[in-house]
Amino acid sequence: MKVILTENMFNLGPIGKVVTVANGYARNFLLPKGLALEATGRNVKQLEHRKRLLEHKREQIRKEVMSIAEKLNEVQLTFQRKVVEEDKLYGSVSATDIHGELTTLGFDLDRRMIILDQPIKQLGEFKIKVRMDPEISSTIQVVVGKEA
Repeated sequence: MKVILTENMFNLGPIGKVVTVANGYARNFLLPKGLALEATGRNVKQLEHRKRLLEHKREQIRKEVMSIAEKLNEVQLTFQRKVVEEDKLYGSVSATDIHGELTTLGFDLDRRMIILDQPIKQLGEFKIKVRMDPEISSTIQVVVGKEA
């Protein structure tokens, strides 16, 4: 089913984009929550009118995301963990741990925005990418130290 996005969707695209999704996904999730409109002839014509409004909304969201991304670039998180032999962690630092720390600092992010291929299992400094938007990302500094 073809739909017109009315919100930025992390995995689908920006506002105003016409995308093809599964029928159930559109009927059960996107349309009831107001995240998309069905791409009928009438709605496509209205899209031209709404495109200006959506573009304005997209620009506002982009400015907000850019300001949050700039603030995130300055963030340094420090974790203290127990260490076993050879400076390996007893446990790990995961995206959930990083998300929790960012939430306590006042950042309202989705945990899936934190790009961490593998949990951190060593002491040291790491640069972790946070994808704010399909086009905007930022990098935070994570320091893992030895617990006293």
